[in-house]
Amino acid sequence: MAIAEKTPRFTHPAARGTCPFAPPPAYEQARQEEPVSRVSLWDGSTSWLVTRHEDIKAVLSDGRFSSDSTRPGFPFISAGARQLNAGQPTFIRMDDPQHAHFRRMLTGEFMIRKVEALRPEVQRIADDLLDRMTDGRSSADLVREFALPLPSLVICLLLGVPYQDHDFFQECSRVLLRRASTAEEVTAAQAKLVDYLVELTEAKRTRPDDGILSRLVERGELSTEEIGAMGRLLLVAGHETTANMTALSVLALLRNPDQLDHLRKHPESVPGAVEELLRYLTIVHSGLTRVATEDVDLGGVRIRAGEGVICMVNTANRDEQEFPDGDELDLTRDARRHLAFGFGSHQCLGQPLARLELQIALAGILRRLPELRLAVPFEEIRFRGEMLIYGVHELPIAW
Repeated sequence: MAIAEKTPRFTHPAARGTCPFAPPPAYEQARQEEPVSRVSLWDGSTSWLVTRHEDIKAVLSDGRFSSDSTRPGFPFISAGARQLNAGQPTFIRMDDPQHAHFRRMLTGEFMIRKVEALRPEVQRIADDLLDRMTDGRSSADLVREFALPLPSLVICLLLGVPYQDHDFFQECSRVLLRRASTAEEVTAAQAKLVDYLVELTEAKRTRPDDGILSRLVERGELSTEEIGAMGRLLLVAGHETTANMTALSVLALLRNPDQLDHLRKHPESVPGAVEELLRYLTIVHSGLTRVATEDVDLGGVRIRAGEGVICMVNTANRDEQEFPDGDELDLTRDARRHLAFGFGSHQCLGQPLARLELQIALAGILRRLPELRLAVPFEEIRFRGEMLIYGVHELPIAW
């Protein structure tokens, strides 16, 4: 087994290419030529860049690669990301059995059967938003008026968080997810959001409701601070990811009119189309990070204990060995093997809810906006390349 040269061939993040939906060309080159390669990070440290579907599945399912961000050598993709993992850790930055212990407290909340029971309520929320957006108008910003409020309303409902505070927690989220945020900015935003959730949690001890925060209080297994940290994770992830996937999906469909036409003619294929869009877009463009706890052979090289690994799931989801013609959007493709939600024991807990929201959102937009089109030239769309969750800042549409 070879030991690769220590001099990094690639950098993270890498420059984007001409297609805003595609991974950086350098990472595509890495997948084809050197799928496990050295990469230099923002602070001068180095890590391993893993870009192939098969290798990433191996990393994410191997207990020798740790999610514990307190371990020496764990790779952080920005100063803000490092600071985000300081203080009260959440279970996504823990290993089993600690990770499994905390995750089990939430597993029942996101089981498919329970999430499916939410479909009528999520449908009502989506319909109300579309009613307001289209009332007497022929254009709107899809992000501000539909894609962002839909998952925000849903996650607030599930957690028991007042939606009228959405401007506050969305602004905190923007700071936490911006690559250029300083450690001080992240510390302040995280403290404000957790303090807000801790105060809210304390209030639920005397005034419980049907939300997840109240149920965590009732279990009596977590401190108020631990519930606040868990609430912060769910609140930020619960609206940022789906909001950006919704808007980016609509834009990708508008750029692929044959696929949009197919979906209009076959609305029953929306669930499968959502899987293909998740594969094609894969909005976690910064990668999933791990650190090796012992020497591991992977993709023809040896990764030493204490070395960081960054799994680029966006390149894996275009791997020709797994998805022929992977750079093409094909809504008839069986894309269920994609890694947009990760893989292994840390696979995204909220994926049933994300799928439900995306299915309802896309079906509603297609049904209500038969003349859907961009209201500005494509070249004027501002993409969120500076954020840890990829997407668009606005999406001006007309109908």
